[in-house]
Order: sequence, then structure tokens, then C-alpha cells
Amino acid sequence: MTGRDFGELPEREQQGPGDRGAAAARPPAVQPGYGSDYRTAPPGSGPVPGNPYAQPLPYPYPSPSPQPQPQPQPHTVPHPPLPPAPGGGSGSRFRGRPTLLITALVTGLLVIGGCVYAVSGAGRDEPREPAANASEPAAPPVSPSVDKGDGKGTGGGPETSDLNAGIKPGEAPVWLSENMTAVPGSGARQYGPWRVGDVVVRAMFKEVTAHGVTDGREKWKVALATPLCGVPQAPSADGKLVVGVKSGDGEGARCTHLQQIDLRTGTAGWKVEVPQENSHDTAVEFGMAISADTVAVARSAVVSGFSVTDGRKLYGTSKTGACYPSAVGGGSRLFNVRNCPDPDDATAEPRTMIEEVDPATGAAKWNHLYDKGWSLGRIHSVDPLVVAAYNSGQKAWGITVFTADGRVRSQSRPAFGVTGRCNGWGDGTDGLHGCDAAAVDGGTLYLAAGKPGSTLGVDTTDEVVAVDLDTGAVRWHAAAPPGRAMWPLAVEDGKLLVYVEAGSGASAAVAALPAATGGEPQVVLQTPEGTKGAESVFFSHSVRVAWAGGRLFLLKGSVYSPEPGKVDHAILSFGR
Repeated sequence: MTGRDFGELPEREQQGPGDRGAAAARPPAVQPGYGSDYRTAPPGSGPVPGNPYAQPLPYPYPSPSPQPQPQPQPHTVPHPPLPPAPGGGSGSRFRGRPTLLITALVTGLLVIGGCVYAVSGAGRDEPREPAANASEPAAPPVSPSVDKGDGKGTGGGPETSDLNAGIKPGEAPVWLSENMTAVPGSGARQYGPWRVGDVVVRAMFKEVTAHGVTDGREKWKVALATPLCGVPQAPSADGKLVVGVKSGDGEGARCTHLQQIDLRTGTAGWKVEVPQENSHDTAVEFGMAISADTVAVARSAVVSGFSVTDGRKLYGTSKTGACYPSAVGGGSRLFNVRNCPDPDDATAEPRTMIEEVDPATGAAKWNHLYDKGWSLGRIHSVDPLVVAAYNSGQKAWGITVFTADGRVRSQSRPAFGVTGRCNGWGDGTDGLHGCDAAAVDGGTLYLAAGKPGSTLGVDTTDEVVAVDLDTGAVRWHAAAPPGRAMWPLAVEDGKLLVYVEAGSGASAAVAALPAATGGEPQVVLQTPEGTKGAESVFFSHSVRVAWAGGRLFLLKGSVYSPEPGKVDHAILSFGR
């Protein structure tokens, strides 16, 4: 599957060609002592083919010399937008002829598909079993359709300047929307973005909001009665999102209910309470993942499944020896992560297991038990399954690639470094799909990387690394422009698309390079110079990124209440 298995509304999964058979025929390159198979079962579905891509023209730039990324700024931004972050110098801009290039891109781009994700826990009202004919009526009201706009504005509030003023021929127009909703003093996390047809949707605090893809104008908003407390990585294939909501607004409110929202129509659907499975089954947040017609809900050593269509409970926590569930993730396939205590030493750290389960029943298809000291950190791809794990004691991290039936295809301990968002070390946010800087296509994993430091996380991802899924070996490194971070987005028609952050006096861009060999990135979408201040507050440690239908969407990780004379950027997009 191209990209990161999410971003745009998923297509119905199709069986791919016989790639898995070819992969299984190769002997896996397994590092002894890193992991062990627990048991296996029949193979699953095949990969999804890639998408066409318009060929770019060359845009050379000088060789980079890595510089530190800009440090996070205060949560509000004085108007007008911030100037470029310090530490840049003149920096190099991509050079060339973007007009012809973007025309080719628009002509050839097709919409790309995506998929899903996401654990934790005291006291609440007596639960009741949800059922299709006993679901509570949907409480949240839906705001009326708002002005669709003329496509010429910024998509922001009244204090937002025109970021496209002075735009040059061939540059990609940008829209920016600010947060205009009052939120708690500590701020509110944002979830998404999800492109669904002609809108892009985000979720935050007590609302789910859709913006026009081309102009950023608000199209609809679903208001929630109580705050969000769990959001999957992506909706179902037919555009249904199921979120967790709290029992009330108070500080001690628990995560108790599920609410369905149709992202195609902007309407609220069913709402049910999640029944307790034991006396310890309470949570302040749900871990959630949608696969097929199931939304899996993880909390306090419990995982249960519910129908996305009508909210019926499909299954409760399954048993796998003495191992208890801790997280869920997935998309076209569904996975549990379990902790497995040592039966001979109750004080020892549990071992980590990953298992694929049947979305309809919760039954395990296969599972894999990691060695002591290793924690599963992130899922980089669902099909094929590619995961990152880390060992804090050894200050090491590794990549494991699995076949469809759960056998280890390859394992490696990379010499390069990645952020905590991409190996899971020291990062307790966003669950199993927290890495927005990875893409898998065919037999290769593409990761934003940097020089490893004294810890397992790096601050600067100034290159992209291509890793062979069959061997774990590095195929190539590609350097980012000086002083800027670069993240892989997707592979289209043999080209790796990358997001190049604003920095060193330059505005953000989407560039491309040959997926097979790497090389110098070539710009395909360049934003106007005047946008670099606004772009610089979408910090790489928390930003959510989606590439869908020839557009890039940047969603700020959290937002704060509006203040007089200040703005708080929420979502930014550019494309054609």
C-alpha cells in the first residue's frame, strides 16, 4: 500500500497480485535473539497497487549541511504570521520551472487511498449492553451548512492575512484556517486530517469540522455534547468515523461512550455506552482502530469490538494465554498488542506480543512474541505489516517486517536514527500510528531519519532513508535541503513524494525523487514565500500530515482558545 495507510478516505480493499507468495519464498533475514514466533495461521490479503504520478522537472539545489530544527514557539501567534525560525541563514530554495511541473502533476495525479489506528484507565454509571435496536439517539446537533466561499481567501478567521498575496506564477496557493473555538486552558488535541471527497475533516475537543479542500472554508460542523476521548486513525471505507466521548465535562469524567459520525454527510449517527467487562474496566481515554465494519476499543487491559454500522457489541476481550491487551491498531487488517507477564517472576517487565485478529470476532490469527526488554512502538504499514520496536536498556531500536501469516520476513537494527514519534520511544501520544514520517511501497520502507544521538530519538530528520523489506538493509539515503526536515508521503508512479518543511528562509514544498535510487528532490508544489511564517508553527514533533488527491494537509497537533489580537493556526493546505 502506498503512503502511510491513511490520510484520504480508504477505498474498499482489493486483493493484490501475488506479491506475498514471492516474499514468503525468500528466506527471512532474522537477527537471532531479537524476536520469536509464537504461533502462525493462514495468510491474509495482498497489498494494494500504487497510483500514477506526474513526472517532475529537475530542481537542483546545493548539498545540505544539517542544522538544528527551529524550537517550538508559544501556542499563539501574533498577527501577522511569524517570521522564519532562527538559525537558518540564507538557505537554499528549490529552483526551476514549477508551472509546467504542477500542470503535469495535476494531469496525472489520482486520489490515493488510506486506512487506520490507535490506550488506557475509575468509576462511572452502571453500564448497559449496546444493541442495534437499543442505541441512544445521537445527541450532537449538526451546524447548518456555512458559506462555501469563493476559493480566493485564506480559509481563516477575520484576523488572518492573505498568504497568497504576491504569489508567483507556478507556486501552489495556500489556505489556512485558525481555531475559533474556546477550549480548556491547557489546549485541545486535534485529530485527522481525513480527506473525504471535496472536504477535509478534523476533530477537536467537542466538535468535528469539515473544510473545503480548495479554499478551507467551513462546510459543516458536528457539535459533540461532551469532549472527545478517543479517535481512530481513519474512518471506515464508507466514511463512518466512530469516536470515544466522555460521560461529562467535569475533570473526573471518564471515557464511556462511542459516537458515530458520517463524514460524507456531516451528520451524527448512533451513540452507545461501552459496557464494562470487569470491575477495573474504566478509562480516561480509549485506544481505537477501525477495520472493515469493526471499531476496536482498547482500555485498561481490555479490548472489545463494536459494529461501525449500528454500534452492536461484536466481541469482548479474547484470551491469549496470560497475555493481556494494551493497544489496538490497523486498517485493512486489525492488530492487538499484548503484554505478557513472566509467570516465574511477577516483578519482571512483561514481554510484548503483536497479533493479528479477525475484525468480526476478535479471534487471533497469529501472534509474535518479542524478546525481553523490547517494546513495540509503532506500526509503519498494515499491509505488509511493518513495525518498529525499541529497547531502552540497550539504547537500540529495530524494524520487523512480517509475512501475511505472521512469520518474520526480516528484522534489522538500523544505524540511522528516527524521532520518538517513529520508533515509539518516550512518546506516549497517538498510539501505534503516531509516525507521520513513514511510507511503504512494494518492497521498500521510506523513513524520515537523522544522525543518531545519545538517546533513541533524534531532533532533526534531515534525510530520507529507503530500507529493503526483505533484508532490512538500507538501499539509499537522500539528503534534505540545508536546515530543513524532509518526510516521505507516498510513492506514485515510481516517484517518492516528500514533504519539505519550511525553514532556513524558505517556505514549505512537496518534492519528488526516484523511489528506486533516491537522489536530489525536485519540487512539484512550492508554496509562496509569504507563507513560511505560518508554516513554521506546524512543528514536526506534533504535526499531523496527510497527502491526498494532489494536496498536502498539515494539522497542528493541538490548539488553544482564541485571544484578541492573536491567532492560533489549526490547519493549512496547499496544492492544485
